[in-house]
Parts: sequence; C-alpha cells; structure tokens
Amino acid sequence: MGGQRNGGRVGRAATLLGTVVLLILFGSAGSAFAHAALKGADPVDGTVLKKAPAAITLTFTESVGLLDDSFRVLDPENRRVHIGEPQHAGGRSETARVTLPDDMGTGTFTVGWRVVSADSHPVSGALTFSIGKPSATTAVIPTQAAGDTASATLYDIARYFAYGGLALLLGTMVFSLVTGVEAARGLLLTGWWTLLASTIALLLLRGPYERGGGPAAAFDPSVLAETATSRPGVTLLVRLVLLAGAAFFPVRPGGRWWKAGGALLTLALAGTWAAAEHASAGIQVPVAMVSAVLHLLAMAAWLGGLAALLTALYRAPEELPASAVTRFSRLALTAVTVLAATGVYQSWRGLGSLDALTTTSYGRLLVAKLVAVLLLLAAATYSRRWTARLAAPVERRADVRERVLEPVGAAADAEVSGTDMSASTGAGTDTSAGTGAGTDMSADTGAGTGTDSGAETGTDTETGSGSDPATETGPQSGPLPSTGGGDPGAYRRGLRRSVLAEVVVAIVVLVITTLLTGTEPGRAATEAAASAAEAARPMASTTVIPFDVGTPGGHGKIQIELTPGRVGENSVQAVIFGPDGGLATVPELRLTFTLEKQDIGPLDAKLADRGGYWTSDTLNLPLPGTWTMKATVRTTDIDQITVSRTVRIE
Repeated sequence: MGGQRNGGRVGRAATLLGTVVLLILFGSAGSAFAHAALKGADPVDGTVLKKAPAAITLTFTESVGLLDDSFRVLDPENRRVHIGEPQHAGGRSETARVTLPDDMGTGTFTVGWRVVSADSHPVSGALTFSIGKPSATTAVIPTQAAGDTASATLYDIARYFAYGGLALLLGTMVFSLVTGVEAARGLLLTGWWTLLASTIALLLLRGPYERGGGPAAAFDPSVLAETATSRPGVTLLVRLVLLAGAAFFPVRPGGRWWKAGGALLTLALAGTWAAAEHASAGIQVPVAMVSAVLHLLAMAAWLGGLAALLTALYRAPEELPASAVTRFSRLALTAVTVLAATGVYQSWRGLGSLDALTTTSYGRLLVAKLVAVLLLLAAATYSRRWTARLAAPVERRADVRERVLEPVGAAADAEVSGTDMSASTGAGTDTSAGTGAGTDMSADTGAGTGTDSGAETGTDTETGSGSDPATETGPQSGPLPSTGGGDPGAYRRGLRRSVLAEVVVAIVVLVITTLLTGTEPGRAATEAAASAAEAARPMASTTVIPFDVGTPGGHGKIQIELTPGRVGENSVQAVIFGPDGGLATVPELRLTFTLEKQDIGPLDAKLADRGGYWTSDTLNLPLPGTWTMKATVRTTDIDQITVSRTVRIE
C-alpha cells in the first residue's frame, strides 16, 4: 500500500509538472525571439525620396548572418521587385545590404527582411519607403518576415527538451559518481535518448526556423545542406557526434582515465550550447563563453542530481545511505555558488543597466527567474535540514561504537583474570545454550545462573546497565538507520517532499532560463530603443526668417527646410512669402552656413531656382554644433538684404 501511495504521489507530481511546463511553453510560443536589434536603415522607414535609392542597407547591434532570401521588395501592386544578392555593406558583419534596380517607378514600396543574429536566432521586420510621393499600396508584410508559428513553436519545444535531457544526462552521471547510488542510473538512458532526439529535431527544424517557413521544409535536402554548413548546424552535428561517443562510454566509474574522459565529454557537450547562444555574441565573448559553460554544468549537476535523488527516494529509499545524501547536499551547495557567480555576470552582460530590469522583456524574465531561484533555495534549505537529521543518528551510533570498544561488566573481569569468555567456568559446558553443565558462556558467568546478557534477566554484559542498546562494531556504511535519534522514515518522507518541491521549482527555473536564451538581451533592446528614438526624430528642421529691404512691398519671410538637419549631406528647400502671405519670386536667393566656434565656413548651399522654390542637394555640414545660417535675398536689381538665424546640427 505504501508503494501505491508513493506511486500516486509521483503520478500527481508528474501531472502537475507537465501542466506547468505546457502552460509556460505554449503561453510563450508566440513571442518574438529577436537578439540582434535593428539600429538603422537607409532609406529610413517612411522616407519619401525623389528618385529610387541604389540599395537598401540595414545596420544591427551585432553581427548577423544572411540568407538567400533575406530581402523581399514589393511594389505598390504587391509585385515582387527583382533585386541583387544580399551582402554585408563594406564587409561589416553587422550590416545587410541589397541593391535595387534603377527603373522601380514611383509610389510606396514595402521591404520585408530576415537575418540570423550571431547567437543563432532569426531577426525579421519590415519597412516602407516612397519614390516621388506616397501612394496607396496593396502590398502586405511578407510571411517570411513574420515567420511560421508552427516551426518556431516546434523548435522552441525541442530546445526545452534538449536542456532537460542535458540536465538528466550530466546530473545523473555526477550524482552516481558522487554518491555511488545505483538506483538513479536508469535516468542516464532517459537523458541520453531525450538529448539525442531533441538534437535531431533541432537540426531538422533549424532551416524552417531560420527562414520562417513551415515544418514541411525540414526534410528539404537543400535546406538541410545549408543548415549543416551554418554555425548553429555545425554545433548540433558536433553534439550528435559527442552523444554517439557517450553511448560507448563506460557507465561505471573506472578510475583516473574514466574521470578525465567524462570531464572532457561533459565540457564539450556544454560548449555546444555556449557556441550558439548569447555568449557567442556581444561583449567579452571569451569570458562569457566560459561563464556560460560553468553555468550550464552547475545547472545540470544540481537539477539533474535532484531528479536522480528524488527517483532514489521513491524507488528504494531503504538503499539510500545518509552519507550519500550528505555528499550530494555538498555538491548542490557548490553548484548553487557557481550558478550565483556566473548568473550575476551574465545578468550584467545581458542587461547593461538596472533600468533594463523593468523596461525590457529580458529584464522582467530575469526578475522572474530570480524569484524562482529564491524559492528553489528555500526548498533546498529544508532539504539540507532533513539531510542533517538523517545523518545525525549515524554519527551518534558511531560515538557509541567507540565507547563499547572497552569491555565492561563481567566481560571486563574475565579479561582481567585472563579468562576466555568463549569457555565455560564449569566442565563440559556447551557454548550454545542451557544452564548448569550446559550453560552458554557468552551470557553466563557461573554454572547454573541462567543469566542472559542479551536482556532477559541479567545485566547487559556489553554496555552495562542503562547503556545504548546498539551493539554493532566497525564503520557504518549501510542504509539509512531505522532506530535511534528519531524516526528516519519520517525524515526520509520529509526529504522526499522537500526534494519534490525543489524539482517543481527547478523545472520552472529551467523553463525561464530557456525563455531567456530566446529573448532579446536588455542591452540590445536598449540600443534598439535608442536607435528607434533617433530614427523617430524629425527628419527636417524648418526655419522661418523675416526680411525687409526697406522699400514698398519689399518685405516678407523666407522659409528654409533642412533635411535631415544632421552632420553630413543635407538637402535644402527654400520658399519666399510676400507681404500678402502668398508665394513670391525674387531674382536671387543665396544661403551660407558658418560654424564660428570651429572657424568653418561660410559654406555656400548653392541654391538653384526651380521656378517658385529654391533647392540644393550638395550641402555638406561636417561637424555638429550651432551653425549660423545667413540668407541673402535680392528683391530687385539694386535692393537686397542679408538676414541670419542659428540652427542646431547634431
């Protein structure tokens, strides 16, 4: 009945854990996993151009990989525009560029783009620009930019199982090595098969996941060939090779060479994650990869070991020595220390600032993980208390064994007199049973006394009156004690409950960790937000300057528009309004710019009369600062005036 009750508890626990995992998995399946953030685009989203641009250039916060179909350009009628091959602009890995044809026509064009960030996650988006003037468009954002939900969901599920398989495989291996317990070794096969199946699934789904296609493309030979030559594909292939080697690795510890081989295999497996996740991109890559490997190994040793301990507690608690639980408790404490140290570093590296804790998805997930880890540590504290209680009876028994090494009572007297306690004091005594001539001399000190040292009527000859009834000698290495110092059965049940709580919270921590690896880091999100704010700034500065030449009707105002009003090339458009507020024509308008603090200028904008308005596309302002803009307007052959205003260039 106890086994049935335990089985019911395990079943209920498994159902609970499965429900939690499914809710978190499918509750997050629709989230966008973008790690490299778009910093800038040329042309800028929403720009109206006079003529077609020669190319589209995107700039990201980190290196990106290009796909054959990274760009799609659609005209106002939703027809695809023939474009060049995607490439990096100027050889810079953080850029993506594609050339455009000269005869694109006019109207509003839609661009869908999709690249792969350096940490192996696809990034996608869309923008529009207009040639001539904006127009109505029937084009929609390409499905490639949005991605296929089924492929992304399946890929994410495979990633969850891969993390779980690694934790079971490495954690159970470490648990068995540290504790020597055989009950949990069956989990090794579960972890190995889970990691193998999930790795194969990741390799097949990698192509559709990157390209935003459906799961059916998983078996496309051309897609598989491209995946196999990409960095994420190579790391997955290496993982498969390592798993194949692990299948032939001896399960039982075999000495120094076994430990060295197991350590190398463990490090290599963890390295396949570090080489394809956040650690492989961004700042301090070598340090980040070492930290990621240590973090992953500590996670596997702790969480996988917890699963092994829980299995042993349910299947064969009587075969689990208290010393084994104590050794794993020390290992778990070391793993927690490593997790804390590496977690702090990775959080700083990913966040960039404390503000990102509340302003970015990455920061909010990190806070959720911190809360879950604190709960996990609380459960671990209770587990350590139960472990200490289980170990205490064994220590007390060891103390008793040390005391009984000195004979007491009748046995002491016999030793003093040189009497052999295995012999009778009466002739012909039998050492097995009886009284008188057949008295058992292991219990009787005189013929016919009938006194049994075991506890029937006489004095305890081993410990003396009132001593601990424990009589074993030698080191204690058996299962958890069943007597002395409390009820070990109750302690085992308490430990089982606390470890189960640890496993429940640990799975939540593992899920949140997997979500973090698929979420844009706070540092990148902050940079992207700053770039978006920069791009959202007004693309032109408008200045109005009144003028009056002192003649009847010789006054009005000049409206000057400077685009984009920043360092570099700028275009200028100027119109003149007469006294009545209507457009006016003048014989000449000249515009110059001077940066007095840097002794630069005057730079002539070289305005050209376009029949009612004046323009220039050749103005180049080399430095930021407050420039003095001087406009000279001539209203007649002899009447002119120069007026000025300051303009801020950034």
